[in-house]
Amino acid sequence: MLNSVKEFLNYIENERNYSQHTITAYQNDLIQFFIFLSKEEKKIRFKKIQKDDVKNYLALLFENGISKKSISRKLASLRSYFHFLIRTEKIKSNPTLGVKSPKKEKRLPQFLDEATVNKLLDLPSAETIEGIRDRAILEILYSSGLRRSELVSLKISNIDFHSQTIKVFGKGKKDRIIPFGKIASLRLNDYLKIRKSENKVLFVNDEGGNLSTQKLYNIVKKYMSKCVEINQKSPHVLRHTFATHLLNRGADIRVVKELLGHEDLSSTQIYTHVTTDKLKKIYQQSHPKATN
Repeated sequence: MLNSVKEFLNYIENERNYSQHTITAYQNDLIQFFIFLSKEEKKIRFKKIQKDDVKNYLALLFENGISKKSISRKLASLRSYFHFLIRTEKIKSNPTLGVKSPKKEKRLPQFLDEATVNKLLDLPSAETIEGIRDRAILEILYSSGLRRSELVSLKISNIDFHSQTIKVFGKGKKDRIIPFGKIASLRLNDYLKIRKSENKVLFVNDEGGNLSTQKLYNIVKKYMSKCVEINQKSPHVLRHTFATHLLNRGADIRVVKELLGHEDLSSTQIYTHVTTDKLKKIYQQSHPKATN
């Protein structure tokens, strides 16, 4: 069982080019599933796993308050794993076939309006090393829509100040080029002038080492807590804001898809719901016959 998991994880890393974050998530999901099997009275054997075993596992997750989104991801991990076992002829039937994912709650992404973004970007001090770094971080997040993992792994060599573009290595080890604005360029230059570390990574912590994703989250949350009313206060909110503002100002959704690094257009279309809601609100407020 453990050997098959190792083979599967090696396969999705080297042949499917999954990100390390996804690989770790799949590994944890599979370990959790096998722990569940080991606790069952009949001690379910590896090649005897049935559809009902998978359904019982998912039901237990639901009873334990696990979100539908997380349950769907865990089921996706199992599907991928058992599909691999079928392909490599380790088992003859896939126990996840016919097991339906729970219907996900439709949640629109939270984002900031332009006035709030401007307040946020002005919050870090321009008089301290930490503040100058944080100003650059917030500007780049909003100017480029980077994921948290993408920003902390960004190297100085990935920045082209002449063309004002960033080369980003995103999910699935796929790279993309993202432009950034003039103000973001100024903030980056301000930061690089006072940056003392020899580290090749662009943003560093107080000791000059790599900035962790948790540290980045804490930085963004600290400033958002001072001016933002929404519940979610994370780097991802600035990614949502980046996409929403582009679409609100007329950007082609296919361009936004490429900038965000989405593989499927459906991942980007969630932001069109946000802009549609805004259009409806403006219509209701502005059109003389809207309420008649």
